[in-house]
Amino acid sequence: MTSSRRRVIYVVLLLATAVICGATGGFFLAITHDLPQIRSLETFEPAAVTHIYSADKELLAELFTQKRVPVRLHMIPDCLRQAVIATEDRQFYEHAGVDLRGILRAIIKNIKVGEFVQGASTITQQLARTLFLTPRKTIMRKLKEAFLAFQLERNYTKDEILELYLNQVYFGSGAYGVEAAAKTFFGRPVSKLTLSECALIAGMPKSPSRYSPLVNKALALKRRAVVLEQMARNGMITQEQVIAARSSPLDLAKSQDISMKAPYFVAYVRNLLEKEFGGARLYRTGLTVYTTLNYEMQKAGEKAVAKGLEQLSARMQKYGVPTVEGLQGALVSLDARQGAILAMVGGRDFQESPFNRTTMARRQPGSAFKPLVYACAIENGFAQNDVIWDAPVVYKGAKEGEDWTPENFSGRFRGEMTLRQALSVSQNIPAVKLLNKLGPSTVVDWAYRMGIKSPLQPNLSLVLGTSDVTLLQLTAAYAVFANGGIATRPFAILEVLDREGRSIWRAKPQMRTVVSPETAAIMTDMLQAVVQAGTGKAARSIDRPLAGKTGTTDDYRDALFVGFSPNVVAGVWVGLDHHDILGDKETGARAALPIWIDFMEQVLAGRPYRDFTLPEGVVKVRIDLESGLLAPQDYPSAVTAVFKKGTEPRKYCTHASKAGFGGL
Repeated sequence: MTSSRRRVIYVVLLLATAVICGATGGFFLAITHDLPQIRSLETFEPAAVTHIYSADKELLAELFTQKRVPVRLHMIPDCLRQAVIATEDRQFYEHAGVDLRGILRAIIKNIKVGEFVQGASTITQQLARTLFLTPRKTIMRKLKEAFLAFQLERNYTKDEILELYLNQVYFGSGAYGVEAAAKTFFGRPVSKLTLSECALIAGMPKSPSRYSPLVNKALALKRRAVVLEQMARNGMITQEQVIAARSSPLDLAKSQDISMKAPYFVAYVRNLLEKEFGGARLYRTGLTVYTTLNYEMQKAGEKAVAKGLEQLSARMQKYGVPTVEGLQGALVSLDARQGAILAMVGGRDFQESPFNRTTMARRQPGSAFKPLVYACAIENGFAQNDVIWDAPVVYKGAKEGEDWTPENFSGRFRGEMTLRQALSVSQNIPAVKLLNKLGPSTVVDWAYRMGIKSPLQPNLSLVLGTSDVTLLQLTAAYAVFANGGIATRPFAILEVLDREGRSIWRAKPQMRTVVSPETAAIMTDMLQAVVQAGTGKAARSIDRPLAGKTGTTDDYRDALFVGFSPNVVAGVWVGLDHHDILGDKETGARAALPIWIDFMEQVLAGRPYRDFTLPEGVVKVRIDLESGLLAPQDYPSAVTAVFKKGTEPRKYCTHASKAGFGGL
């Protein structure tokens, strides 16, 4: 007999002696000083999966350290329990934690071959090892394992031990426990598995990496056949059932990689959850998280961004722009009434760049910032028919101590203009003059009041969108207009449940009135004019009441459109991460607005027609677009405009009077 074989025999005999001594309890007293307390299992909860759902119940993501969904024993099919017992521990319901007969059989076989080819761990021992010990094979670990198994059997029923084992054991492909295994391999809960499927799963714990059907189908089927024969040999099933189960096709679940569902939103939510609950609780306790996301709207947003960027990329290549690969886009949509985030697209590809451009990127909003300034003016007594001169102006020392001469995007001046007209066509000089009248510091405070959190510079170029903001903040500020002057803090989580289904956290929408209802209605009316006759007129194709504003920064580096219907607010940004120019004439109207239109068309399709409501404190009158004075209903340049009661014009325009349309 070789020396190696003698060593093997010596080791296994020593193990057998130790186990037998352990049955009397005397030997193990020397090694129990560092063993865990078995009764701690009364409060033990195996690590479980946290599920994140959209508001319309679409599973968006699973967060876990170990993919596990604990289930009670009565939910596990009898055939799966029997298959595991037949495969792992045929004497499970008879031994006291350690199967002495099994140990003797293993000793004899190991002696015959001269090496360890067969173990003798019971289900109880395997559970003890999984819960309390390391997998390292040593004599001391086996001794501790046996002692702990005895203690488990003393303190818990067989069914309790089996339930713990079936929820704890690893089945491969990241699945811990039978429920996770059933969903991973077959896409169904464990309670719905067939005999054939139960046999396949039961055969995997012996070597999950080898017997996983996702790794080796042929080997998994061979292992399934072995399990079925063992079940038949133990009288658990008939030979006819074996034949039927062996002939069953391997119908595996289709890919369940859900990590790509709204990934930017999921990452945003995960960060919020980690701050609220901590990583240990989030990844181990099996929370159920219901979010505000509307998955149908999310898909519409993703498609719209992808399509818009593809079209823009093709145009940029024509311009000869060499940095098309850096092109990015972002979209965020909010419920106008409560601030719930309905869709969030933080970039063109999360795998390539997880940087969320709706919440993390601070970019210049360009003229999309102007409505905040105009709202401040309306709240402070201006009316949308007030006239301001669009003409050259110089501000002494206004730009880093030097004189500043603002310019219009078109390079042309239009003379006398109403505030409504100036905002509609996005003239810069009237907006700068308006800001100068209000005072930059006043407008900065006003913007913070409306929901902007990013630092703003109190200078005259502020109205042109030269201070960086996030798309989410800007979109939330526009929601104030749609919501009658009430600001809502954007939120992403509706409710969090623990593993027992009890609510442990629930959203409390934060609302506060920051603008009068009258100002909100007037601003909505002015932004509707942008869509009807201004820079956003391409959105008329949707044929719904809509309001919004384009934004374009210097040299076409950023393109935006932020707008809303009575219920939904959405903001779109397009640009290059490295701040290069997009290309010739790629304005907000050309680069961002088509994405917004595509998204809103899908969102509003099939929804009932709804108009913007007006508060009691305003009136609608017909005014001349040029002069801002009253105009008859059928006057050629007349538009309907909203005013606070008592501030509406009283006189008819001169041209209308001369033409016989009305009188002064």
